[in-house]
Amino acid sequence: MIRKEVHIFFAALLFFTRIPCPKKIEVSKEHFEKCSKYLPLIGWIVGGFSALVYFGFSFILPQSITILFSILFSILLTGGLHEDGLADVCDGFGGGWSKEKILAIMKDSHIGVYGVIGLIFIFLFKFYLLSELFSLISDNSQFSNLNYPLLIIIAAHSISRFVAVTFMYTHDYVRKNEESKSKNVSRKMSFSSLIVALLLGIAPLMLFNNLFVFLILIPLILTKWLLARYFTKWIGGYTGDCLGATQQISEIVFYIFMLILLWKYI
Repeated sequence: MIRKEVHIFFAALLFFTRIPCPKKIEVSKEHFEKCSKYLPLIGWIVGGFSALVYFGFSFILPQSITILFSILFSILLTGGLHEDGLADVCDGFGGGWSKEKILAIMKDSHIGVYGVIGLIFIFLFKFYLLSELFSLISDNSQFSNLNYPLLIIIAAHSISRFVAVTFMYTHDYVRKNEESKSKNVSRKMSFSSLIVALLLGIAPLMLFNNLFVFLILIPLILTKWLLARYFTKWIGGYTGDCLGATQQISEIVFYIFMLILLWKYI
């Protein structure tokens, strides 16, 4: 049982990141089909490495530069998987006026003007929100020993991936199997897998040692509901690109409301 779960985890690592797996680990189609429950744990890993990059460069570079390096490293670590999904969703829903047209545009490997605009804004949001958050934290001695910047990065990557993966439990995948490059990981999620993803997703919030951070779940639930309503209206469900877009948008929502909560808390 444990051995199987280890293989499923490495299937998730292979699909959602560019981190190589040990050669002795062999993953199958069955492992890929069940690996999405570990996506929030992948968020721990990606966020953890990004946080370490921020922490390491903070000793020798200004804060703004360290934030840029942290964001860039997270993109390199995942191969821009979620950012690509966001760009495709912006192009598809921005340029398509029917389900067939939207799906066709999202499948196209070329990026359009809506995709470029979406990526520009998402990167600007990340940079300025993290800059404001970390400046707010550094100016207040009560946060000096809590490593809030590192926890914020890890929690944002983890919980945003959980929000994305909930689509696999609540909604239908709309592409035919033969059309989808993510067909093996986009199957319907079981309730037990959803619970695993939930626990992995919210676990970093417990490290803040204050229950106020759990208020962030409210805007994240609302974000999921709004995106789900929008996707369902136009295409009847979700695609892999929709999951990537949801993760990126949820990450931004997390930063926005963390900034609000810290501002009020201080």
